[in-house]
Parts: sequence; C-alpha cells; structure tokens
Amino acid sequence: MSEDASAGFERVRIGLVSVSDRASTGVYQDQGIPALQSWLGRAVRNPMDWETRLIPDEQAQISATLIELVDQARCDLVLTTGGTGPALRDVTPEATLAVADKVMPGFGEQMRAISLRFVPTAILSRQVAVIRGKALIINLPGQPKSIAETLEGLSQGTPPAPGIFAAVPYCIDLIGGPYIETDAAVCDAFRPKSARRPPAA
Repeated sequence: MSEDASAGFERVRIGLVSVSDRASTGVYQDQGIPALQSWLGRAVRNPMDWETRLIPDEQAQISATLIELVDQARCDLVLTTGGTGPALRDVTPEATLAVADKVMPGFGEQMRAISLRFVPTAILSRQVAVIRGKALIINLPGQPKSIAETLEGLSQGTPPAPGIFAAVPYCIDLIGGPYIETDAAVCDAFRPKSARRPPAA
C-alpha cells in the first residue's frame, strides 16, 4: 500500500525473523521474509516499518533477536518463519517461549488445523505465539504457501477456516499497541463492536 493510501492510519512496526541455517549462510536465498512482506503489504492498510533479521537455528540467538526486536526496536508485532518442526535443529518454539510473558496457544492450534487440511504431517509442527511486553510474537511455518494459508485462512474451504491474522489486530489492541486495519478482501479482521473505530478516510 502506498504512503498516500495509508495516510490517516497509525504506523506499525513489524519484526520479521527468518530462522534458517542454510539461508543465513547464503546456501540459498531466503523466501520467508519476502513472503511475509508480500502478504502483509496486501493485507494491512497501515503504514509499516520493517525490522528484518535472517539468523541461524541457534536457540540463544533466536531468543536474543526476539528480545532486541521487542525491547529495543519497539516492534508491535514479530513474525518468525522456520525452525518449528521436530528436527534436532528446530528450536524456534523453545526460543520464543523463553522470552514470553504470556502464551497464546490458540494461534498454534489454528495454524495446525489449517495445515492439516493439506498434509497429515502438520501435526508435527510446533508453532507457538506469545506476548512479550506490548508485542505479539508468532511462529509461522517455513514455506511461503503455508505462510499465506495460515495467515489468510481458507475462505473457500468446506467448512471455511479463518486465518490467524483475523485475530491479530484485536490482540494488539488489548496489549496496548496501534490500531491495525486490514483490507477485508484479503483478511477481515475481527473486533467486538465496542472495540471498533470509525473507518479511516
């Protein structure tokens, strides 16, 4: 969304963390951060400031990066991609839980419910979501297609499956963050009537 089109909306600072040994060392090009920026650019109407990090599967470094993005960079939302499977090097959930003030299990439950529509191995995914301070941190899958499916949901499914991002703006409201508005054609964010503001011009 252009700066002109997003005028009148609160700015949102978003941290994007791609966790991959091989991408972080240049073995292949990272696809996680571009996929996240592409989807958020379509879904979110607010102007966004990005904080991007490409790091290896090292638990201490992942935790330190999340702390830095929330406590120092003051991100309102941090999305990670990669490192959530059962392999020995997959430690993103552990690193995320280590920095949590509160755990938000519903996000992981819904991500797995969506992915199970496609592959039975979705039960092996271990994504978690947590709150640290006034920021929401969510672990997402590693594949761009899965990232979009879990964020956006399956509106044409039988039955339809809501994506997790529909709950993100109201969650950020509740923890004291900016008022995030979405393009309903991509993701229709849900808020109780009492929490809704008049649409920005």
